[in-house]
Amino acid sequence: MASGSKKVIIAALIGNALISITKFFAASITGSAAMLSEGIHSLVDTGNQILLLYGLKRAAKPADAEFPFGHGKEIYFWSFVVAILIFSVGAGISIYEGISHIYHPSELHDPTINYIVLGTAILFEGAAFLFALKEFNKVRGKLGYIEAVHSGKDPSLFVVLFEDLAALLGLFVALIGITLAHITHNPLWDGMASVVIGIILGLTAVWLAYETKSLLIGEGANPKIVANIKRIAAKHDGIDQVNEVLTLHMGPEFLLVNISIDFNNDLPAGTVEQTIAAISADIKAAHPFAKKIFIEAEAAAEPAVKTT
Repeated sequence: MASGSKKVIIAALIGNALISITKFFAASITGSAAMLSEGIHSLVDTGNQILLLYGLKRAAKPADAEFPFGHGKEIYFWSFVVAILIFSVGAGISIYEGISHIYHPSELHDPTINYIVLGTAILFEGAAFLFALKEFNKVRGKLGYIEAVHSGKDPSLFVVLFEDLAALLGLFVALIGITLAHITHNPLWDGMASVVIGIILGLTAVWLAYETKSLLIGEGANPKIVANIKRIAAKHDGIDQVNEVLTLHMGPEFLLVNISIDFNNDLPAGTVEQTIAAISADIKAAHPFAKKIFIEAEAAAEPAVKTT
């Protein structure tokens, strides 16, 4: 999963870096606000991909005395930072530039270069989006897209996917705005397109921040995985009841599992130890990303006695 994420990020990084240069060049020649917003959009995306790569590198650091469960949550932090940057820099500047051009319109020069740049950018962004979508589909399996994003534990993958989608939408909006401004000789359309691009970026940022927030503060495993872990533990002999299964994702491929089990009172201590070892082995075989498993021998909570 991590290698797939890295490939998607690198592909998006190269594409956005090249596209941003051509967009700024076109904006400087034609004076288009929408094209300038698109250049800012691609530049922010380029910076975001650098941050995500940095986050992946930091997340891969081994556990140490200060971070005994590793640094896996680094990728959650940097994904959240990316969402904030999209909102504050990308959306903020695009809306500001758009409103500025609406109140102080400037005549657009020959937009031919804009059409060439936008057409090329659509091809590159479309290819990057399809590549990201292909990798995302490998991870989501039979889940729906929204469900897969909500339950996904590797934010770097869906952050790039949504960035690419927002980029494609922004390109089409810029194309429409520049075309209308050219046809009507009214630069107002160009400024309005820039505002719409900013709104698209803002909505994308809010959605990404919402999805990464729960991972950042501590999200458990998928309920189906939790139920399966409970079944694995319960099937062993000498167990009266599995009281509770608590999970926490310490990274996209690092699941912390804590299980409370009520063992049979007649079970010898040595047998309890062997059973705990067998449960841990079975869980890791079924879910290799369950890196740390802690099993507590704990009596089941007795139901409250009603008094009359």
